[in-house]
Amino acid sequence: MKKYIAEFFGTFVLVFVGCGTVVFSAPTVGHVGIALAFGLAVMAMVYTIGQVSGAHMNPAVTLGVFSAGRMKLADAIAYIVYQFAGAIVAAATLVYMTKGYLAGYDVTVNGLGQNGWGPTYGGGYDMITAIIFEFIATFIFVKVILKTTECDLRIAGVVIGLTLAMIHILGLPITGVSVNPARSFGPAMFVQGLALQQLWLFLAVPSVAGIFAGLCSRCCCGKCNYEPEVKTVKVEKVITEKSEAPVAKKSAPAHRTRRAPTRRR
Repeated sequence: MKKYIAEFFGTFVLVFVGCGTVVFSAPTVGHVGIALAFGLAVMAMVYTIGQVSGAHMNPAVTLGVFSAGRMKLADAIAYIVYQFAGAIVAAATLVYMTKGYLAGYDVTVNGLGQNGWGPTYGGGYDMITAIIFEFIATFIFVKVILKTTECDLRIAGVVIGLTLAMIHILGLPITGVSVNPARSFGPAMFVQGLALQQLWLFLAVPSVAGIFAGLCSRCCCGKCNYEPEVKTVKVEKVITEKSEAPVAKKSAPAHRTRRAPTRRR
């Protein structure tokens, strides 16, 4: 049960920090700031809950890990349920917080960091571009996660977080970057309208890409041969003069001498 709660918490933090940055800080930090918010949130959670659940926080990642043969179906289903729950609670928390904006904040108009495409979203890219980007970006992201965790790298969290930030820097104008069905689902539930109509793409494409990445890791790539560097320390044996001296036997102690036999007259 601990690992499911960990997935709930990790996904909550990801959506709360990432989408919260879009809602509250986008004009100040810009695209790079939003990208770093998502990347740093994932990085922090990898080192926080990684030892408990593996820190998937993403149904596409869970499907990739399952397809790679590294987890059971029952666990995969439970992970995905708790991930969606965490994303919904995080989005609901952001909606509640926007009510504190004194000038008024309309979620359906101003958004909640939801994903999308089309002439009224981001850079105005079409659906085909959105599908291509989400598939490739999710494949890269899941592949990096599978490889770094397979190698058991201590800096896996840094690599994964920077990879997500890199993807966001590239794709924010295209789709707002999903690569995570749960991350897209939470905000869309409250924004409704077009965000809900376009949600299918962000549920289907990243999921398929995650499965494909897992199958590729299972069938096409060998296991990582990474071995942590082991430092050998030479230990020199110091022999003192006392240790070199012969040790007297117990049967004939050194302080005892034998009497010479006396001659008979």
